[in-house]
Amino acid sequence: MAIPYILMDKFDYLIIGGGVCGATAADIIRQNDKNCSIAVVSDEPHPLYSRVMLSKPEFFLGHIPFEKIWMKGTEWYEQNRISFLGGRLATALDTAQKTISLRDGTRLRYGKLLIASGVRARTWSGPGADKKGIYVLRSLEHGKAIMEAVKIKKHAVVIGGGFISFEMDDLLRKANIEVTHLIRENYYWEPVLDEASGRMIETALEKGGVKIMRNKEIAEIKGGDEVEGVLLKDGTEIACDMVLCGIGAYGELDWVKNAGVAVNKGILANEYLETSAPDVWTGGDIAEFKDLILDENIQLGNWVNAHEQGRIAALNMLGKKIPFKFVSFYTTQGFGISIAFTGDVWTVGNNRTVINRGTPESGSYARIILKGNEVEGATFINRTQEMSVVSKLIRQNIDVSKHHSELADPNFDLKKLLPTPTPEPIVISN
Repeated sequence: MAIPYILMDKFDYLIIGGGVCGATAADIIRQNDKNCSIAVVSDEPHPLYSRVMLSKPEFFLGHIPFEKIWMKGTEWYEQNRISFLGGRLATALDTAQKTISLRDGTRLRYGKLLIASGVRARTWSGPGADKKGIYVLRSLEHGKAIMEAVKIKKHAVVIGGGFISFEMDDLLRKANIEVTHLIRENYYWEPVLDEASGRMIETALEKGGVKIMRNKEIAEIKGGDEVEGVLLKDGTEIACDMVLCGIGAYGELDWVKNAGVAVNKGILANEYLETSAPDVWTGGDIAEFKDLILDENIQLGNWVNAHEQGRIAALNMLGKKIPFKFVSFYTTQGFGISIAFTGDVWTVGNNRTVINRGTPESGSYARIILKGNEVEGATFINRTQEMSVVSKLIRQNIDVSKHHSELADPNFDLKKLLPTPTPEPIVISN
């Protein structure tokens, strides 16, 4: 979908990234400033679409009309006088001159800048990486390619353990494709989940017809121009006609780092999403921000998180001083099982206490992760109905030091650990 754009020498607000963070920021800025100039630069040619829908089997299999993926049409950008520079890649930043250079040689000046450029999906980079039939899922083009592939492919090898690979397993099996799933670890989602949780997911996958091979890595992808199989490091060969990679993501940071902006795994930001450079903010998957609730720097690849960061970054660009304070969450379901994470679940083992809630044998199991006296995160298998209240415990920094037994009791109503709201005073008028 081509979008006409108006190229200006300088924009009051320049946004790098056309995803939900960037589009939300542009929307908030326009709502609050009717006269400023705004531009969104996106490396994709499309207006805003739902990345969440990309990994849903209902979309891939045509049960949901393709048009449902669009969240903003070309008319939205036009009506809001937002210049959309689609299919353009930012390659350089000069914070002193306040300019952004694009790959086509265009240079744009800005008053205030938001970098919400997102991350890219990692793909197989070893021997055989040039063959057709190797897929990742991050963009609409990736999704279209997989949608076409599932119509004709017979046997897929899926690499990696996580949300994307789990959902791809579900899609492939619903398309009647044979699936072999390779993980390098001892069990699914190690070490983020404990073994009991990982085995629950594996059982669901296997009941759904997925063959799981643990402690396995690909040495080479075999075939001519097209994928015909994979050779594992232990010498095992598996015939297949597609390989789908769910092995994480990375941010392209060199152009930001070269400008002197502080980076780590992502672009470093404080609680206001300000970077180390003046008049430069960041948000979304590329941001590594100061989390006030967890009191540490974190980076999240999450749609809801990116949306909220776009809103907060925009308000701060407009001159507000609003800290980003949000409990992130992830959910998915498939193969008759539901999985959810909330808060920080990535640092288990670093002076954290884990309280188990329910049992794997019962088919309903959660892990409540504590840092000191407070809940920091939680994982849920078939207990996603408790995610909301646990998120509130995290957000409100509730002291649960005297309630470990309640947290461990699967029949205890966790809402009872929340403060009782103060009733509004009753006003009686004469």
